[in-house]
Amino acid sequence: MMELFVSEGNPHCLKVLAALEVTGVQCGVHFINHEEKVVPFLSRPALPALLLPSKQHIFSSNTICRYLFELNGPESSDQCNQWLEWEATVLQPALLRALHMAVLQGKGSEVSKVLQSPLNVLDQSLGKGNMSYLTGKDVSVADIVLWGALHPVLFNSSLALSDHKFVKAWFDRVAAMSGCQSAAQKVLQGKGLEAMKSYMQRQPAPQSRDTQPCNSSPVESEEGERVVSEEEMEAAALTWRKDINACSQTTEKQHPIMPKEGMRNVLITSALPYVNNVPHLGNIIGCVLSADVFSRYGRLRGWNVLFVCGTDEYGTATENKAREEGLTPKQICDKYHAVHSSIYRWFQIDFDFFGRTTTEKQTEIAQDIFWRLQKNGFLVEDTVEQLRCENCQRFLADRFVEGICPHCSYPEARGDQCDKCGRLINAVELREPQCKVCKQTPVIRSSKHLFLDLPKLETQLEQWLEKSTSSGDWTANAKQITRSWLRDGLKPRCITRDLQWGTPVPHPDFKEKVFYVWFDAPIGYLSITANYTSDWEKWWKNPHQVELYNFMAKDNVPFHSVVFPCSLLGAQDNYTLVNHLVATEYLNYEDTKFSKSRGVGVFGDMAKDTGIPSDVWRFYLLYVRPEGQDSAFSWADMALKNNSELLNNLGNFINRAGMFVTKFFGGCVPEMELQQEDKKLLAVVGWELQQYIQLMDKVKIRDALKHILNISRHGNQYIQVNEPWKKIKGGESERRRAGTVTGVSVNISCLLSVMLLPYMPAVSQTIRDQLNAPQSCINTMLLGPGSFVCALRAGHRIGTVSPLFQKLEADQIEALKKRFGGQQITASSQQPAVVPAPPAVAEVKTGVGADPEKAKQLAKAVAEQGDKVRALKSQKAEKDVIAAEVSKLLDLKKQLALAEGKSPEPAAQKGKKK
Repeated sequence: MMELFVSEGNPHCLKVLAALEVTGVQCGVHFINHEEKVVPFLSRPALPALLLPSKQHIFSSNTICRYLFELNGPESSDQCNQWLEWEATVLQPALLRALHMAVLQGKGSEVSKVLQSPLNVLDQSLGKGNMSYLTGKDVSVADIVLWGALHPVLFNSSLALSDHKFVKAWFDRVAAMSGCQSAAQKVLQGKGLEAMKSYMQRQPAPQSRDTQPCNSSPVESEEGERVVSEEEMEAAALTWRKDINACSQTTEKQHPIMPKEGMRNVLITSALPYVNNVPHLGNIIGCVLSADVFSRYGRLRGWNVLFVCGTDEYGTATENKAREEGLTPKQICDKYHAVHSSIYRWFQIDFDFFGRTTTEKQTEIAQDIFWRLQKNGFLVEDTVEQLRCENCQRFLADRFVEGICPHCSYPEARGDQCDKCGRLINAVELREPQCKVCKQTPVIRSSKHLFLDLPKLETQLEQWLEKSTSSGDWTANAKQITRSWLRDGLKPRCITRDLQWGTPVPHPDFKEKVFYVWFDAPIGYLSITANYTSDWEKWWKNPHQVELYNFMAKDNVPFHSVVFPCSLLGAQDNYTLVNHLVATEYLNYEDTKFSKSRGVGVFGDMAKDTGIPSDVWRFYLLYVRPEGQDSAFSWADMALKNNSELLNNLGNFINRAGMFVTKFFGGCVPEMELQQEDKKLLAVVGWELQQYIQLMDKVKIRDALKHILNISRHGNQYIQVNEPWKKIKGGESERRRAGTVTGVSVNISCLLSVMLLPYMPAVSQTIRDQLNAPQSCINTMLLGPGSFVCALRAGHRIGTVSPLFQKLEADQIEALKKRFGGQQITASSQQPAVVPAPPAVAEVKTGVGADPEKAKQLAKAVAEQGDKVRALKSQKAEKDVIAAEVSKLLDLKKQLALAEGKSPEPAAQKGKKK
């Protein structure tokens, strides 16, 4: 159990106690004297302090509040985190002066002047959207922290808030919460400012003016300089001297990786990519790349990690792709499994095992779970109506039917789920359904099937979900999607299909059928692990020793949070269920969707041909990772981030630090004599490292990356201010100063190489090679949160330093953007998209000027425009709209005829009915 140490009269303790009361986290609370020392390695008392079960301490009040909300509260948004930073760097210095005046000098009347500027910022921000709370309609950790900070001066104060009506309404709203009232009573004992006198007498006198302006909102302005206490500087200097070799671990993997006693055993799966097509960038970031980053990070943290994935190979999509390419389903699976494997190798995805679902183990394990569900009474039979395409002579799998959603009227809903409203759909419920293969209207036919009785498992599922979502790191969208399924009430889910290509159903009455992909595919995690090791059950039937992380895009959530867990719960065989379900939103391409058929977007097999290194691709995809909302890949933004963040920020700092060692000190790290400025930097870097670890532990991969870039920014500023290239030419003391700055900088470079390893593994290795860094530097994360240690001691000889990144030029990016932009015909296009019609159309003869490649592109455009026209007609759109699209279709057909070397078809005569 955690222990919280607080003292009366301390406003920082008020914030923390309010956060504890509001979140309801179970924690022992101890009121102690201001002078009692809780955190052993600090030279002065620091309260509040939170003692974690791991025996480590957190002693930053805002960090404690954020930690409590992460345990049991709404997730912190970027805006929320910015408010916390603003409170610490802008509001607190002003508050310290205000409290000093009011409590110790009796100048309460002057408080309003000191707080005028930050209160203006707060009022303007709250008033912009007329919001109830700082980040929206619900209370967040930012509200509790800012309320706790302002409570001593705003509650029962003479401070006039007539000019800050939005602040007053917000403050009163938060103050009315019972948890806040209880915390205020416990810390201030109803004495108001008088209760703070003892505490304030022990605080250093505030500076005469702020170190930064208060007239900017944290949402609008760049992050200000963080205030670093003397205790933090001394603690950082103490940590700097630790021996990094004291925490050694084996970095080489030894297969098979098995759970170990006394270790954190982490099993990571990435949603199995479907084998029938090439993955695009959105597929890669949503699943395998995110999982890869977290698995690499887990190993840096000393966890025992197993990362498995593979291709999902059964189902109608594979059958159709095989028919399309003139191959058997097995051949198409072999072909695309190799394609996927090659793509992931290029992206440096470090699977421990990358398998596939078309194996004997898959059949064996899926059929075993099936028989257990049957034995335990969780399967039911029913005759269902299905859509059958008479043209294709087959029953249609859900995802090969498209139509109008019966719930929200979205025109492109699939046969199992609507992408717009997220509701489940039975394919026969679709309005105006179409076979996605031949575009014909299917008919309804009856067929007998087996169903997983989800209503019968609902109570078990809810009990498990309550435990998993409260104790694990489920993303907000995963929780929301799962709750929506339960809110609507679970219904039996069909687990069989009328197909040939799939895991056969072993039941004699259903021997002509195979398992439905969403029953069968997640079992692939188990069978792939079984193909990796015969002791697979030590991972998958070991819930008390193994933590399971599932990575996916949001459309896969319900099958991993409801259907698959119900299958395993119903099997009653002690299966390991997901503890942490991590789902991204969607990544779009520029301002549209990825489309293989239209040639829009970058697909995995194309990235290599751009000439941009895979690490740069990884960096940018992770930089725009759609963590809380949809995001978009943009060529212009990729170039900007490469040139500014990688080249001018990160690469510039690391290269300069290394070059100074080579040029000024003969390639050997110089002696370092730390001054206060250096200790401050160590503390700031340590704090950034701590934020990185806390965010990565919570799988906030995109947000954690920003702290790496922050560190290199601090480093660049440090070099710029100290100018070692000038000091090296001065006297002895200046030369020593140049040595210290260089030595500290090159050690920051070494730290950055470790923090970068999950994101940019090749660049990370290159930096360590250039620095000739000892293998032990990898152990940085084992020394505890925020432990920045000197890994390159004085006398260490570095290697050859060279630039890490290259600039992406504007013309290069423009060419790539054009190359991957597809051949879209837009309403605003005045010129033909591909081939202009020659002046004398009537004289063009068959076979002259044929261009097969352009004809192929135009044939696709004609087909798509034809679909668009049919859709508009079926939706009974305005006649003018339909006429405009028909005109485009006719133009495209003319261009197609020209590209095929034929005489173009005559246009329809005006006024003539068809």
